[in-house]
Amino acid sequence: MFRPKLPNMPQPTSIVTPPVVVEPTTITPGTSTPPATVPAPTRPTVQLTPGTALALVGGGTAVVLVVGAVLVSLLLAVAITGASVAVCALVIRSLVNADAKRR
Repeated sequence: MFRPKLPNMPQPTSIVTPPVVVEPTTITPGTSTPPATVPAPTRPTVQLTPGTALALVGGGTAVVLVVGAVLVSLLLAVAITGASVAVCALVIRSLVNADAKRR
């Protein structure tokens, strides 16, 4: 039940040919070719105008505010959960102590 099932290895059905041996070629020194000139890629340059800079600053500010709000809400959720657990622990302890005093 707990043993793995291993697949059966199929046997080859066709004629297996050995790999072809490639003979190395000799390099004759002295015959050099000039390096090919690669054209420089034409990428558009980014123009930073005051409008785009203002948009970048506004977008960055919005991201920081959203991330900050999420982190603060997570911290608040942890604090509320901790406080409720502490209140539950106090109630349970008082119930256990009150029950022990009655006996």
